Amino acid sequence: MPFYQMLCITQHLPEYSHIKQLVSLAAKHVMDRGGVVRKLNSWGTMTLPQRMHRRRKWHDVGDYWTMNFDASPKTLHSLDNILKHDPRVIRWTMIKLGEKVEDVVQPPSKTFKS
Repeated sequence: MPFYQMLCITQHLPEYSHIKQLVSLAAKHVMDRGGVVRKLNSWGTMTLPQRMHRRRKWHDVGDYWTMNFDASPKTLHSLDNILKHDPRVIRWTMIKLGEKVEDVVQPPSKTFKS
């Protein structure tokens, strides 16, 4: 299965429960379809590089988070549809990092004994 990284920007609200629900939804969707979630990372709340318009609302601030995962292209397409229709999501992108995790991770260097 190909290895992907997803960056997602969600609308900023005072409580973070909506982000937790969205991350759980995305991770559960990948795992239910045979994928593997390798890493979740929150980048926190940041000012957007420019005002963004989504669902008849303008946004100046967003909450950023990433998810690294293995999934089939079919799962990637269905996850894309979920994010497209979710009102909490401002922007997202998915990048293919490699065909396998081994393509991305460097093997540890060997030590030499004298």
